[in-house]
Amino acid sequence: MRARGFTLIEILVAIAILAVALAATMRAASVATDSALETRLRLLATWAAENRVAELRARRLFPSVATTRFDASEGNLALSVEETVSETANPGIRKVDLAVSEARSPDRVIARLSAYVTP
Repeated sequence: MRARGFTLIEILVAIAILAVALAATMRAASVATDSALETRLRLLATWAAENRVAELRARRLFPSVATTRFDASEGNLALSVEETVSETANPGIRKVDLAVSEARSPDRVIARLSAYVTP
C-alpha cells in the first residue's frame, strides 16, 4: 500500500508559486509607496507656488518683468522656485509663471503654476 501525502516535487512547486506571489505583492507595495511620496512632493511644490501667488496678491505687489529664482520651504522640504513675470496685452496685468523644483535637483520641475496679478 502506498502512503498518502505530498511528494517533494509538489511541495517545491507550491513554494515556487508562493514565492512568485509574494514577490509580486512586494513590488506592488513598493510602487504604491513611491507613488505616495511623489504625490506628497508634488502637493508641497504646488503649495509653495500657490503661497507665492497669494503673497503677491496680499501685499498688492506688481512685480517687474523678469525671471528670478528663490528658495522656499514647505513641510520640511527645501524647494527652489523660478518666477517668470511677463507683460500682458493689458498694462495693468502681469502674468506670473512659477516652476517649482527640489533644491537638491533644480533641473527637475515638480510643479508649474501660472497666475495673473494686478497692482
